[in-house]
Amino acid sequence: MTMKQANMLCRKGRTITVGGPACDIEGFTSTAVQAAVDRLRRSGDGGTIRLDQGVFRMTGPIRLYSGMTLQGEGAGTVLRKTWGVKTRFTRDADYGELQAEVADASLFEPGMGLQLYDDSQKWGWDESTAVITRIEGNVLHFDRHLERDYHADDGGTVTNACSIIEAVDVRYVRICDLVVDGAASDNHPIGGCRGGGIYLYKAGECRIDHVEVRDFNGDGISWQITEDITVRSSTVTGCTGSGLHPGAGSVRSLVTDCVLEGNRLAGLFICWRVQHGEFSRNRICGNGSFGISIGHKDSYNRFDDNLISDNGASGVFFREEKPGNGSIGNRWTRNIIAGNGSEATPGYGVYVNGASADNAFVGNDIENAAAGRQRTAVWLAESVRGFTFA
Repeated sequence: MTMKQANMLCRKGRTITVGGPACDIEGFTSTAVQAAVDRLRRSGDGGTIRLDQGVFRMTGPIRLYSGMTLQGEGAGTVLRKTWGVKTRFTRDADYGELQAEVADASLFEPGMGLQLYDDSQKWGWDESTAVITRIEGNVLHFDRHLERDYHADDGGTVTNACSIIEAVDVRYVRICDLVVDGAASDNHPIGGCRGGGIYLYKAGECRIDHVEVRDFNGDGISWQITEDITVRSSTVTGCTGSGLHPGAGSVRSLVTDCVLEGNRLAGLFICWRVQHGEFSRNRICGNGSFGISIGHKDSYNRFDDNLISDNGASGVFFREEKPGNGSIGNRWTRNIIAGNGSEATPGYGVYVNGASADNAFVGNDIENAAAGRQRTAVWLAESVRGFTFA
């Protein structure tokens, strides 16, 4: 099925409205939105959840399923994360379990998103995420099996950090015309492999249009193990992680006409084995570390007509990889890479560590800006081969 056919399917399916008293489901909560999603899912033919203008109180993720569109009314539809809570678990929480005994279950409620980890397993793919189904005494029951063996005496912790919109094992999902507000200062962090303001996992042919993600305590939009994901005309700002995080073998990503500004880490963090993607006409400016970070087997991508400026270290940063694992065969055309770096750290336009090879830069403007922070246009490690600049 093509994206055009998927859009036709969504239009043919039911439309359920959520929000004010005139809507099919009244309520400005994640519970109300999920009720609409579940109603559509039971019908089995896709459809649209249309959100009213207003601020929706998000205690758990909106979980979308194949053929669904989640559509707001533009800047007036805001999905805002509620305040963060945290407690320790008091008995080991083991791989495959669907419950955890905690010190204070009163902080939590059914339908709330959940993140569980210990000090040795708290980043990358080591966290577990779920939604609480019920609470019995100080035992939280949830709907996804734990991913690891977690130890109570190793800082075992449960928080309500979670994605705000989530699509797992789906195809042909569309998210458009709304704002995701992560309220980062009131919430605990979550890593970009397991979550994000918007998070897609094992998904295909999904599209995010005219969406703003702001102030999320983690990565703004993350997609992992995917194909044919499009992010178009969207803005990601003020997130404590990176703005966009495609990774884990995602192929044919399309990111175009987006603004990625003021995120604490990279504007665009291209993680492992991201290939055959297109990143064009984006504004990637003022992020805390790099404009674009690229590395492990991230190959055969195109980067065209982007503005990459005023980021904290380098405009484009090739991470250090072992031989055979570098980033190869990418093409960079007509980008402006200017004014990167900080007063404390001299900046680089393009900084390339070893193992990456055969990247072609054609017609780019790599220059210092008036502030004088980008001291070096291009730095190549001695082991780098096949980079060309024309």
